[in-house]
Amino acid sequence: MRLEDINAVTRIELLSFTTQWPHDAFANELRSNKLAHYFVGRIGSRIVAYGGIWVILEDSHVTTIAVDPELRGCRYGERMMSHLLDTAIELGAAWMTLEVRESNLSAQRLYQKYGFTTVTTRKAYYSDNNESALVMWAGNL
Repeated sequence: MRLEDINAVTRIELLSFTTQWPHDAFANELRSNKLAHYFVGRIGSRIVAYGGIWVILEDSHVTTIAVDPELRGCRYGERMMSHLLDTAIELGAAWMTLEVRESNLSAQRLYQKYGFTTVTTRKAYYSDNNESALVMWAGNL
């Protein structure tokens, strides 16, 4: 992901999440966070997916992942998840964690496909509706 990609990313963010990262949050991650790695998926010049991870020694954490709603079900989420995992492995991570809404069953199925299991629940994690988050973990990357 580059700074010039952020407008397209925030458009997908707005269509995908009830609480969004603002433009400045993405810009700060790209400019200042040495642990952050963000990527976009494209069809031609159109950004159709994005994702990001933090890698801290052997630990990696998915900070965000989303696909343009018009193209969900076309495997772009799988491709992005695979790329995030590959990047984490290349950078020396041994495991990966993430949070996902309890109601987001399609995302949970995607993560399970890549070896993630639920390790705990964070009650009232999401501020928009107090929905709980499942904390998922994958080891032996």
